[in-house]
Amino acid sequence: MTARFNHTIIASIDAAEMAEFYRDLLEADEAPSWGPFVNVQIADGVLLQFAAPPMEFPPQHYAYLLDDAHFDRAYAKITDRGVEHWADPQRSRPGRINHEHGGRGVYLLDPSGHYLELITQPYL
Repeated sequence: MTARFNHTIIASIDAAEMAEFYRDLLEADEAPSWGPFVNVQIADGVLLQFAAPPMEFPPQHYAYLLDDAHFDRAYAKITDRGVEHWADPQRSRPGRINHEHGGRGVYLLDPSGHYLELITQPYL
């Protein structure tokens, strides 16, 4: 199998704000931007492109695999800044993390209302 994930466009109310949010939380690298896109790059050269779409957009779900130390830093930012978060995607366990799949996980919303999931172990 040779297919690898390369990039995605994430619909954004404010592309610059979204790029900064993801760059900070995911400790992502800056990347050159062009046209309507404000870009950041995460591991393996994956490009996240933030842009305002020409129409309303439904919230999407984006999950990121972090190592334990990065998860600790990200979770500290979430709690220090008072960002609402949950241990589950149904948002029934507020202010907590989960310990599923042999690791830890947390759910939160980004500035444009997309559902983020940070996990320390992959599901498979």
